[in-house]
Amino acid sequence: MEILKTDILIIGSGIAGLSLALKIKDLGEITILTKKRAFETATSLAQGGIACVMGEDDSFDLHIQDTLIAGDGLCKRETVELVVKTASERIRDLINWGVEFDRDPENPNRFHLTLEGGHSRRRILHVGDYTGRVIENTLLKKVLEAENIILLENFFVVRLITENFLKKFPRVIGALALDLIQLKPVIFLTKIIALCTGGAGKVYLYTSNPDTSTGDGIALAYQVGCRIANMEFIQFHPTCLYHPKAKNFLISEALRGEGAILLNAEGKRFMHKYDPQKKELSSRDIVTRAIDMEIKKTGAECVYLDISHLPSDYIKKRFPYIYEICLKYGIDITSQPIPVVPAAHYLCGGIYTNLWGQTDIPNLFAIGECAYTGLHGGNRLASNSLLEALCFSHQASLKIRKIWDTLKDQPFKEPTLKDPPIKEIKEEKVFISHNWDLIRKIMWDFVGIVRSLKMLNFAKKRIEFIRKEIEENWSGIYLDLDTMELKKITIVAELIIRSALQRLESRGAHYLIDFPNKKKEYEKETVIFKNF
Repeated sequence: MEILKTDILIIGSGIAGLSLALKIKDLGEITILTKKRAFETATSLAQGGIACVMGEDDSFDLHIQDTLIAGDGLCKRETVELVVKTASERIRDLINWGVEFDRDPENPNRFHLTLEGGHSRRRILHVGDYTGRVIENTLLKKVLEAENIILLENFFVVRLITENFLKKFPRVIGALALDLIQLKPVIFLTKIIALCTGGAGKVYLYTSNPDTSTGDGIALAYQVGCRIANMEFIQFHPTCLYHPKAKNFLISEALRGEGAILLNAEGKRFMHKYDPQKKELSSRDIVTRAIDMEIKKTGAECVYLDISHLPSDYIKKRFPYIYEICLKYGIDITSQPIPVVPAAHYLCGGIYTNLWGQTDIPNLFAIGECAYTGLHGGNRLASNSLLEALCFSHQASLKIRKIWDTLKDQPFKEPTLKDPPIKEIKEEKVFISHNWDLIRKIMWDFVGIVRSLKMLNFAKKRIEFIRKEIEENWSGIYLDLDTMELKKITIVAELIIRSALQRLESRGAHYLIDFPNKKKEYEKETVIFKNF
């Protein structure tokens, strides 16, 4: 089997992985692995922007308070304060790398700041309505220009290799990956690994996430003994385009920030019934449940988001990408309301880390959506996600520099692995696709926006059965991405259900009809780790 050596291995090519690589590029050879093309990330799809205190009427305290309120009592305050107070430094990093945020047309010396749900002030920096795409392309360009960074596309990481697999929290020494182009396994030996693999939206039938979001990093960390926390908090974005030919297209929260209103199937506003004060600018969990209730009450398939009361030229200039995509599907947002439905959007839990992005294994880091830092609590505040990834890639870079002196001269550890049997999927492909669809439908129907203990227990039994079936019939390593991703989403689905069954209350994005109220003294994490 081919063995490659690299000083630092980063898995994932979104904002977390790319910014980390740029921060530590002087330490040695860095290899970035990504399972599809490098730009196929959730970062590329981010429309809204990045939250940062910059307005004269804004303050750290206000941003901190907005984040804590959205998190519904479960945020770690020290994490929130770190991220909010260092946000301007991280914005400066992006600007130095070449990102040009929109300027205020009335004062070009200032950035144009927009408003989103849950925020008490305008503090969202953006580039039109395609901020993530600009950030992704800018960082990719810098990475490709760097001498010490190697970017390898179409590599899927099967498992992490540890020094002593039977020991709890062993040191990672490498990763076993599949080269999906040459169809062969490759071992990467390394001294530090950073999981920057994004979220797990593809566990659900309807999601705003890209196809790459299958929770790989979470499954990898769980399999070597890392704690996984707060997986029950799946944030459903309230407004995804509802159209038979549209796939995973998000309608940014920024529309509501600029005055768009929600209408039910009868053409009536309804958010005042669920949050009389904030209405459409309420936090995502409240807006999502309100839409879910309206759809169920009216029997309609969707609700509508209407911004057509604003000037046509302004809409086209402020939301050019959304205008273009909707027009492609026959919807002119300057004169028509947009049909929308909720979809799985963001994972607030993940791999348990400290303030430096370290997992339970000291030389294994997790950054971005795959990590649980405590920033989001029970529900993420809009536009805090890209900020978190930037903040913790910086934090991780500081810690990596600190421990690098003790690691850089150590020889690479040779794995004791035997060449694993590599298999091919032939006539069995239909079973793989069937289980993919079945898992996603079970999760959507029974572990979705509104849950019950009966639903969760039903889902638990079904997912356990599927996992055992996969273990019995598709054990080992297959030269097929769908098969290998299926194994990962099965693990992640189980983790979500197990976490949800631990939290016997309704809080944030976890709404359990058996326990509709919050428990005042139930402010704790739901933590799961693998028993060896």
